[in-house]
Amino acid sequence: MPYYPENLTYSKDHEWVEVTGDRRVRVGVTDYAQTQLGDIVFVDAPEVGRDVEAGEPFGTLESVKSVSELYAPVSGRVTVKNPELDSEPELINTDPYGDGWIIEIETPGTGAPTGLLDAAQYRDHIAAESE
Repeated sequence: MPYYPENLTYSKDHEWVEVTGDRRVRVGVTDYAQTQLGDIVFVDAPEVGRDVEAGEPFGTLESVKSVSELYAPVSGRVTVKNPELDSEPELINTDPYGDGWIIEIETPGTGAPTGLLDAAQYRDHIAAESE
């Protein structure tokens, strides 16, 4: 059964956000999303320095079943790309909230990102989506 850590926030597009510092967040896909996709075989993530816009596509995940777009949960500039995913894309399946993170973004504002769901709201969103 998928799980959703309480310390993260979530987008309705199934990305998670972890605040890692002042104006910095780490982004990945949820356990629910990786379960739906199946075995991840390739990750196309943006290069460091690229600007991303909240709600807009920023990359793709290729699984044995399909290719799915990734949507930026926040706006900002990509500061770090997870180098491990180039050789081990399956980290998204085995550790979606740990070693399977995708990018880090520096946001223009201060404080926690807004417009995202907490763990309980995300669980409700998944339940409603599955009906």
